[in-house]
Amino acid sequence: MAQTKEHEIVSIYPFTDEEVDQLMETAGEAVLMWATKDGWPVGVTHAFVWRDGKVWLTFGAHRHRTAAIRRDNRVSVNVSSESYARNASKELPHGAITIKGTAEFFDDDETKAWFYPALSKKVNPNSKEGEAFFNNLLDSPLRTIIAVTPVKKIMYNANSAGRHMAGTISEEELGERLESDAVRMNKLRAERGLEPA
Repeated sequence: MAQTKEHEIVSIYPFTDEEVDQLMETAGEAVLMWATKDGWPVGVTHAFVWRDGKVWLTFGAHRHRTAAIRRDNRVSVNVSSESYARNASKELPHGAITIKGTAEFFDDDETKAWFYPALSKKVNPNSKEGEAFFNNLLDSPLRTIIAVTPVKKIMYNANSAGRHMAGTISEEELGERLESDAVRMNKLRAERGLEPA
C-alpha cells in the first residue's frame, strides 16, 4: 500500500458519543445551512442548545430561512471547537462536526419555556442580568424555534489526528475509513496514476 499524506485520510478521526456531547454542549456557535429556492447554499451563525441529541436554535419567523426550511427541511449544521470560550478546558474535544439533518419548527409555549432560558444561560454563563435581558429579548411573537435531528454526522477529531501524526495513538482507537477515503480516494489516485493508499 502506498504512502499517503496523513491529512488526505480524515474519516478515521471520529468522536465518541461522549465527545460529541461535550463538543456540542460547550461550543458557543453553530452555522445553520439551507438551500434557497434557486439552489444556492446559504449559512448563518447562531447560538444554539444541544438537547436530546438535537441542535436547537431560533430566529425571526420573517427571515428568508424560515420559508426556505419550510419548503425543504433538509439542513446542515456545522459546529467547531474554535467557538469554545477562551477559558474552556484543554481536555475538551477539539475539531468539528457537520450534522446533516431534518429541521422541525416549534412555536409552542412549552418549548419556549425551556429553550429561551437554556439559550440565555448558555450565552450569558456568568451574568444573571445578561441572562435575564437575553431571555426577555428572545420572548418575541415573531420568533420561531427549530430542532435539527441528525441524519448523519461528519466528524473531524483534531485530538485523534494530532496523536496519529505524532505516532501516539493505536490503530484500535482510529475509526473505520468511510467511503470517501476507502473508495473514492483510491479511484482518484488510480486516475492520476498513483498507487492505492
